[in-house]
Amino acid sequence: MDRNREKELALFAAKLRKNVLLQVYSAKSGHPGGSLSIADILSYLYNVEMKIDPKNPNDPDRDRFVLSKGHAAPGIYAALALKGYFDSEELKLFRNIKGILQGHPDKKGVPGIDMSSGSLGQGISAACGMAIAAKKTGKNYRVYAIIGDGEIEEGQVWEAAMFAAHYKLDNLMVFLDLNGLQIDGKTDDVMSSAPADEKFKAFGWNVINIDGHSFEDIEKATKLARETKGKPTIAVCHTIKGKGVSYMENQVSWHGSAPNDEQYAQGIAELDAAIAALEG
Repeated sequence: MDRNREKELALFAAKLRKNVLLQVYSAKSGHPGGSLSIADILSYLYNVEMKIDPKNPNDPDRDRFVLSKGHAAPGIYAALALKGYFDSEELKLFRNIKGILQGHPDKKGVPGIDMSSGSLGQGISAACGMAIAAKKTGKNYRVYAIIGDGEIEEGQVWEAAMFAAHYKLDNLMVFLDLNGLQIDGKTDDVMSSAPADEKFKAFGWNVINIDGHSFEDIEKATKLARETKGKPTIAVCHTIKGKGVSYMENQVSWHGSAPNDEQYAQGIAELDAAIAALEG
């Protein structure tokens, strides 16, 4: 990958992470850990991979995106604000009745949201529906989704996996945010889904293991997904929960907690330093 492009993507991701903290701090609630872990994936999708137009969010030929792990809404809201889908001032009203940004994605009220989500397991099914609709109507748009490693404990995920393979949905690409933590602790302790990659492979998917914080890896995976015919693709993304904020990294307590004043100041300072280094 071109170094300038990589730097641009890293800068977008750092600003995205800063906006994640802004939202959960302003609301005094939310899910920062899993929002931070997908920031790099969102940066690549919204800046490189997906065919989208913030000025025309309902373009019937646009690529679709479904955040199946809907509690990571601060991540997608931050990306949409940075791309100009709505005024970034809305981020300060996250989970506030005066704003449009609910605790989980709402397609009726937020420009750029293609599917309301939050009930874990349902988003990937909706993504399958979008993908098969494109096939049946002769449309060329692609469908992208992010699911969580805690989420794949839901049986509906595997029904969707079976469906996608059966109908050869090669216009569907899913990113599995494999950060190893969920609300109750380590995924291996709560309900191990390992080896997730082999399970999706057994269900008939094209499986690619990547570093979910490497733009080069993400780029290679999306390229392979576009080249793969006759089966859906899943990128098993090895990530760090809370990535980018030192005291949140790999800490399950930050799955669904908001920072206090001191913690917020520290996190913003760390991200401002990262942004300054990238802009320098």
